[in-house]
Amino acid sequence: MARIYPFRAWRYNPSAVRLDDVVTQPYDKISPAMQQAYYQRSPYNLVRIILGLPELFDAERGESVYTRAARDFRSWRDQGILHQETEPCVFAYAQRFTVPGTDIVKERRGFIALGKLHDYAEEVVFRHEQTLSKPKSDRLNLLKATRAHFGQIFMLYSDPGGNIETILYDGNGPAEAEVTDDYGVLHRIWTVSDPAAIRLLAGAMDDKKLIIADGHHRYETALNYAKEHSPAQPQGSTESRSMPSQPAFPEAAVMMTFVNMDSDGLVILPTHRVVHSLEFFDATAFAKAADEFFTVEPLQGADSTNFIATLARQQRTAFVAVTPTGALLLRSKSDVIDAALTSIPDRQRRLDLTHLHSIILDRLLGLDAEKVREQTNLRYLRDASEAVEQVSRGEANVAFLTNPVTMEQLREVAFAGDVMPQKSTDFFPKLLSGLAIYALD
Repeated sequence: MARIYPFRAWRYNPSAVRLDDVVTQPYDKISPAMQQAYYQRSPYNLVRIILGLPELFDAERGESVYTRAARDFRSWRDQGILHQETEPCVFAYAQRFTVPGTDIVKERRGFIALGKLHDYAEEVVFRHEQTLSKPKSDRLNLLKATRAHFGQIFMLYSDPGGNIETILYDGNGPAEAEVTDDYGVLHRIWTVSDPAAIRLLAGAMDDKKLIIADGHHRYETALNYAKEHSPAQPQGSTESRSMPSQPAFPEAAVMMTFVNMDSDGLVILPTHRVVHSLEFFDATAFAKAADEFFTVEPLQGADSTNFIATLARQQRTAFVAVTPTGALLLRSKSDVIDAALTSIPDRQRRLDLTHLHSIILDRLLGLDAEKVREQTNLRYLRDASEAVEQVSRGEANVAFLTNPVTMEQLREVAFAGDVMPQKSTDFFPKLLSGLAIYALD
């Protein structure tokens, strides 16, 4: 099943730079403002490689964000800004954080290692989201230019007893490196190089199936790149199942962070939908149309906290629609919804977001799959209060507040080989990029 490997990671040299100045959020979570801030923190901030500013390059001289990224990566290694581990290892990786919107403090524990790439058809790695061609093309260009992976794919495995965490964390001393990120999350890592511990870890992971939590585009990019570089192997050849020293060829694996999906430290936040720039939207007509599929109940006030609390108390599929004339609690009429969505598998038909996308966005508002995919009239927000305020400021026609997808729902859909609507999950916190780098050369 899941095959992991230790590796000789490239890491930032603490005698040359401060880790706080050079690590970043994942590339797809970096806003333009964050990109500028990262540039100003350090000339060696990883943003210059994973999300360079196009206006800084001379296209007429054949320069691009990708060629500059490759040049910087080479230069930083030559200068000693980055240094390589002397022996193959994995890294215990813990994140301590306050759950957004609460005062609850949790710690999510995992480990960074190389993971073997598998086609989805092999049923070792499972996805839960569709991917788009544009992000994959961008990441492929960066991978081809740099021949390196700078961030980790976020992978989930099941270990109800927590045995794997015991291998990694029992007896750990102070962290070797720690950094607090833009959201107040404390990230800590420890190097694990003991061959006996790595053998135990690899053996414990050997029967696991994996679900991609974050990083679908980068995973599929790495998989396609591996297929392009796969050497011809004699028929019947197999990998050794002894001490996991290295993959069959460098491109056959990608850097991953593995987290136990049964852990209390795993948090999934909701992602709210904001619809804007519709040619015509009438709140009264919308409520009347929605009544065919949902019970529609007006809500008092405009406090997003109260709306979210109301949603959390619902025992069936529901969401809140915030319109310019007031908020509505929409609770699905199960029989009507089932009849309308007969072509969708039952496990997906039970999801709030399936009802929202298939009935509200598509049928009632005319936002078909292509418009949703291209985000023509749609924005995704983690912050419910900002979603409500965009409607009140006249920047949006309607906002839909949702409950988070549960781990049980995600597991059921993914292991069945299905996918959820776009932006269904928001795992918090994100994995930092720059804690370790996997260079193929």
